[in-house]
Amino acid sequence: MRIMLITDAWEPQVNGVVRTMKRVIAECEEMGHEWEVVSPADDFLTMPLPTYSEIQLALFARNKVFERFESFQPDAVHIATEGTLGLAGRAMCLREKHPFSTSYHTRFPEYVSARFPVPTSWGYSYVRWFHKYSGKVMVATPSMREELEEHGFNNVVSWTRGVDVDLFHPSRRIQEGQPGDPFEGLPRPIFLNVGRVAVEKNIEAFAELDLPGTKVIVGEGPQLQELKRRYPEVKFLGARFNEELATCFASADVFCFPSLTDTFGLVILEAMASGTPVAAYNAPGPRDIIPGSNAGIINEDLGKACNACLDLDRQATRTYAEGYSWRACAEAFIENLDPLPVPERKRFWQKIRLRRRKKKFPPDAKAG
Repeated sequence: MRIMLITDAWEPQVNGVVRTMKRVIAECEEMGHEWEVVSPADDFLTMPLPTYSEIQLALFARNKVFERFESFQPDAVHIATEGTLGLAGRAMCLREKHPFSTSYHTRFPEYVSARFPVPTSWGYSYVRWFHKYSGKVMVATPSMREELEEHGFNNVVSWTRGVDVDLFHPSRRIQEGQPGDPFEGLPRPIFLNVGRVAVEKNIEAFAELDLPGTKVIVGEGPQLQELKRRYPEVKFLGARFNEELATCFASADVFCFPSLTDTFGLVILEAMASGTPVAAYNAPGPRDIIPGSNAGIINEDLGKACNACLDLDRQATRTYAEGYSWRACAEAFIENLDPLPVPERKRFWQKIRLRRRKKKFPPDAKAG
């Protein structure tokens, strides 16, 4: 198929949405599918999201989105985010009567409420409206599906994630004192957190824990300087990528995931694939991945979960993560799309071309 992805989250942003979609695209291209990605990086007029300047919002995007749509002639349209580009894509599909699918990557109402004095009920009213006409709303876990259905959604399907088990591997673990140790000189054990350093990630809950050894945070974001000032005992390493990041995952003793707004938490699988067990709250994402896995602990007492993870078997942790593949994730994505039915595709694009010709050569102009 020819698939158009419309997303407010794309490079140079570094987050789970971007990493998930880039890997899905790569897998789908190997399967023969073609893609057109519409993102804020594509020469749109943009403005930074208030309180989070790394995220750029595309302005006045409808005409450009339609031009890309008309030029690419997709079989399926997927809208990944609820931002300004997502709104433009949604409006275009409804106007042209072209089916589309959406995905729910972040608990949007909770995300907004963490940043602004906005009730979560307002946020759920918005996301229900946004996803209402989507053929399928893809969510990462069964518990997230149940949560949205409790909030009035009726078109939700599960779409799990994958992990790069070659990049994130226990063999990258460097023992204390060995050359290349990313935590050189730090008291052990190492409790690690990786991700955007932002208020919705609830990182304070991790930073405030009374744990042995050292708490380490890898990542950048708008809350970084504030947290550095408030928690001088925490070690902040900044952003790490690729092999360097994988070495941090593997060399840690426990990965702590305090977020309550993520719908999955891709970093959970990356830690597990590295052999590092995961401690988390009983929230959507962790509760779907961790219980029964022997690869982590969920508990409302996050400190207790962290300490309990020290006793888990790292090989069992790795074995569990090997059950998640990006190919299965991509195949599920394709299955969940809502493409224009094959018999209608030719007629649909003929209608678009005819309308374009009429606009270019109106009857009055020909008569003149």
